[in-house]
Amino acid sequence: MNTIATNTHQPWNKGKFVGQKAPLRLSDIWAIRVRLQLAERVRDLALFDLAIDSKLRACDLTKLRVRDIAHGEHVSSRAIVMQQKTRRPVQFEITEPTRTALEVWMHQANLRNEDFLFPSRLHCSEHLSTRQYARIVKAWVVAIGLDPAMYGTHTLRRTKATLIYRRTKNLRAVQLLLGHSKLESTVRYLGIEVEDALDMSEQTEV
Repeated sequence: MNTIATNTHQPWNKGKFVGQKAPLRLSDIWAIRVRLQLAERVRDLALFDLAIDSKLRACDLTKLRVRDIAHGEHVSSRAIVMQQKTRRPVQFEITEPTRTALEVWMHQANLRNEDFLFPSRLHCSEHLSTRQYARIVKAWVVAIGLDPAMYGTHTLRRTKATLIYRRTKNLRAVQLLLGHSKLESTVRYLGIEVEDALDMSEQTEV
């Protein structure tokens, strides 16, 4: 008698929250930043601030080299990198507090032009891996009492873009900052709903 084998393999996302990760609020950003400053976590502060400013995917952020964001010992106010996913360049600003945090980190780690900006502490990798970065982000959000299932590395990519959109409603600007090739991708990424469109329409007099 033939028996049918049953597949007991469970899907990777069983029991997990999937979908868009929530962006941080301004109060969350400062809560994490202050904790890192008080703990003198120099690398993590530089990583956190640059993640917020750059709006880069984890795969691009972790592979940055010193030369991508600095000239000598001084960090530039703007940078441009080639995105791994789209093979398209994207530009981003580096604010003064982020530049300061990066310069302190680069000096402490004795980083040179060709070095990876965030070297791995593991021998198997030259730079911080996306998995290591994800664990670091999880520790940050847990430390301020947020649910780690709702937040992740994409949280830091979305945070400043979401704040810019809420303040300006300028989708095209956010599209350029995120390096999206299609405006529809930006709409989906920000989770813009009909309610947002109606709110903007109601505020426009003709």
